[in-house]
Amino acid sequence: MKKVLNLFLICSILALSTTPVLAKNTASSSKSANIAKKPEEIQIVEPEKKKKVNKKRERKKNIENAKSHQESSKEAEGMYETKFPAINSKIEYTDMNGEVTLSDCIKLAITHHPTIMSAINNAEIYKSRVGQAWSNYFPTLSAGVNYSRNDMFMTMSNAYMRSMSQKYNMYYMPQLSADMLLFDFGKTKSMADSAKRTFEASRYDAETSIELVIYNVKVAYYNLVFAKIQQTVYEDTVKDFELQLKQAKAHYEIGKKAKIDVTTAEYNLGNAKVNLIKAKNTLELAAAELANAVGIPELENVVLKDKLNTKAYDVNFKDLLATAEASRPALLASKKLMDAAEMNVRSAKRAFTPDLTAFGSYNQGGRQIDSDYGYQFGVQLSYTGLNLMLLKKQVDEATATYKKAVADYEQQKQNVYLEVKSAYISLLNSHDSLGVSKLALQQAKERQYQAFRRYQVGLGDAIEFKDAENSYLNAQLDYYSNLLNYNINAAEVERVIGAPIKESNVDL
Repeated sequence: MKKVLNLFLICSILALSTTPVLAKNTASSSKSANIAKKPEEIQIVEPEKKKKVNKKRERKKNIENAKSHQESSKEAEGMYETKFPAINSKIEYTDMNGEVTLSDCIKLAITHHPTIMSAINNAEIYKSRVGQAWSNYFPTLSAGVNYSRNDMFMTMSNAYMRSMSQKYNMYYMPQLSADMLLFDFGKTKSMADSAKRTFEASRYDAETSIELVIYNVKVAYYNLVFAKIQQTVYEDTVKDFELQLKQAKAHYEIGKKAKIDVTTAEYNLGNAKVNLIKAKNTLELAAAELANAVGIPELENVVLKDKLNTKAYDVNFKDLLATAEASRPALLASKKLMDAAEMNVRSAKRAFTPDLTAFGSYNQGGRQIDSDYGYQFGVQLSYTGLNLMLLKKQVDEATATYKKAVADYEQQKQNVYLEVKSAYISLLNSHDSLGVSKLALQQAKERQYQAFRRYQVGLGDAIEFKDAENSYLNAQLDYYSNLLNYNINAAEVERVIGAPIKESNVDL
C-alpha cells in the first residue's frame, strides 16, 4: 500500500512541475499564431467579380438605348410644343463649342435630360397597363404533353381479367385547351378606363417634369448671364480704382495729396480685386449649374448668346388663373386621378356580377399515340372565388379612395391659386423695382463721374471717390439683380400656369 501511495505522490509532483512549461509553450504558440494570422479585410459589400465583356451584346444594347432615347426625345419635344412655341434650334450634342441661345439650351434639355427621359418612360409603363386590363377579353391558351406508365391493381380473378395485360403505356399527345371571357358585365371595361385615366395622369406628370426642367434651365441661363455681367462690373471697378491709384500717386509726388490717399487707393484696389476673384468663381459655378440643368456636362464651356430680357410682360391675374386651370399639368393630373378613382368604385361594385366564359379543349392518346382522341367545348356562367364580405369591403375602400382623390383635387386647385397669385405678385414687385433701381443707377453713375472729375483736378478726396464708386457699383448690381429677378419671376409664372406669357413692346 505504501508503494502505491509513494508512486501516486511522485506522479503528482511530476505533473505539477510540467504544467507551467506546457502552459507557457501553449501561450507562446498561440501568440505566434496570432502574429502570423493576418486580419481579415472588412467590407460592407463584396466587390463584384470582373466579368468578360460581351462586345456584341454591349453594342446591341447601346443601339437599343440610343433608339429608345431618340423616341423619348421626340415624344418630349412634341409634348413641349403642344403649349409652347416650336423650338427652331437645330443644335446637336456635338455642336456646343460656339455660342448657344436660351432656345438651344431648352432644346438640348428636352432631348437629353434624364428626368424627362424617365418621366416619358414612366408614362409608357402606365400605357402598357391599359392593354393589360383589356387582355382579359383575349383567349387563354394552354398546351402540354403527358406520358404515364400505369401498373393496374387487379381485384378480379376471372379468366377475362387474367388474359389482360397488367402493364401498359398511356400517351396524351398533344393536349390543347383554350378559355375566353365573353362578357363580365363591365368589370374589365371599368379597370381599363381606370388604367387609361392613370396613364393620362402620368402624361401630365411628364409635362410637369418637362416644364420644371425648362424652368430650371431658364433660371440657370439667366444666372449665368447675370454672373457674366457681375464680372464685367467688378472688372470696370478694378479699372477705376487702378486709375485712382495712379492719380493718387501723381498728386502725392507733386505734394498735392497726402500719403494716406495712396494707401487708401491701394486698399480699395485690393478689395476690388478680391471681389473680382469671387465674381469669377461665381461665374464658373453658374456655368456648372447650367450644364447640370440642361443635363449635358459638356455645355459648361460654351458662350451665351442671349441677354436678360428688357421687355415688359403684359399679364393680369384673372387671365393667368384661367390659363392655369386649363393648362396646369399638375392640376389636370390630379383631375385624371380623381376620375380613375371613380372608375375603381364602379369596378369594385361590378365585382358582384358573374363571368360569362367560353372554353374548349382537344386531346389525343391512349395505349398508342393515335389510339383515340377527345374534345369538349361550351359556355359557362360562373362566380369565381365569391366572397361577399371581401367584395363589400373592397367597395368601401374604393369609395374612400375616391373621396380622398376629390379632396386632393380641391387641395391642388387651392395650391394652383396660391402659386399663381404669388408668382404674379413677385413679377409685379420686380417690375416696379426696376424703375426705381434704374433711376438710382443713373444718379449713382452721375455722382461717380463727378467724384472722379473732382479727384482728377485735385478738389475731391479718396473717401469721396470711394463712396461714389461703391455706390455706383452697388447701383449696377442692384439694377441687374432686379432685372434677373424679373426674368426669373416671368419663368416662374410660365411654370405655374403651364403656358407661355406674352411680351409687350414696352422697354423696362
